Amino acid sequence: MGRVRPAVRDHEGDHLRAVLVTGASGGIGAAIAHAFAEAGDRVAVHYSSRRAEAERVVAGLPGEGHVAIGADIADPAQARELVDGAAKALGGLDVLVNNAGVERPHPVLEVSYEEWQRAWAHITSINLIGPANVAFCAVQHMRDRGGRIINVSSRSASRGEPDQIAYAAAKAGLNAMGQSLAKAVGGRGIAVTTVAPGFVDAGMADPIMAGPQGDEIRAQSPFGRVATAEEVAQAVLYFASPAAEFASGAILDLFGASHLRS
Repeated sequence: MGRVRPAVRDHEGDHLRAVLVTGASGGIGAAIAHAFAEAGDRVAVHYSSRRAEAERVVAGLPGEGHVAIGADIADPAQARELVDGAAKALGGLDVLVNNAGVERPHPVLEVSYEEWQRAWAHITSINLIGPANVAFCAVQHMRDRGGRIINVSSRSASRGEPDQIAYAAAKAGLNAMGQSLAKAVGGRGIAVTTVAPGFVDAGMADPIMAGPQGDEIRAQSPFGRVATAEEVAQAVLYFASPAAEFASGAILDLFGASHLRS
């Protein structure tokens, strides 16, 4: 079969992209949703339990046709319903942003074996297995029209996290999944990329950044700060653009030189 040309066009073209952003009821996900809406695209804002927050995000997006869709992506059936529901509401699917994620401290020298098992099952189901299932379902909608899949990983994947071992492992798996998927679906005009932020000034890191560790974390970067959610959103927006097709398979670190891969 010949190569499928993607339906992903720039903002000046005649095609408004249909975009699904998981974990978009706040933080990085909300910033990503806003960036796509500002670009003139239609956005499905996914949430797990924070319906009111997701609806507020949708209400604040510029443009029309945006929707909020709830689902537990750890449940394979709900992951499929999320993607199919977004495609139905938006008239197709051009871009998937796998942003949803959770973390839970589980230091191996302090937790029980049962706690260890629960942490690994919960964290990997949402940070790795769920995104893999969402990506699979998205590919079924993109396979004949092309598209973009952007995964949101973390510097934890390459830095190591002694108190968040399952989280780091899941994000490393997400990196590998994205690169393998890029090779599997590139012939269909689907580009797959990954952005890997360090600490960000919104979302899960808020309690840490506001506490006594905040100054120490900001000092890890020579810029003396952490990333903004808008910086992450702009990186995602670039990877979703026609100009980024040949970046497929890439992992973009957004650490502010706080950590460097070897």
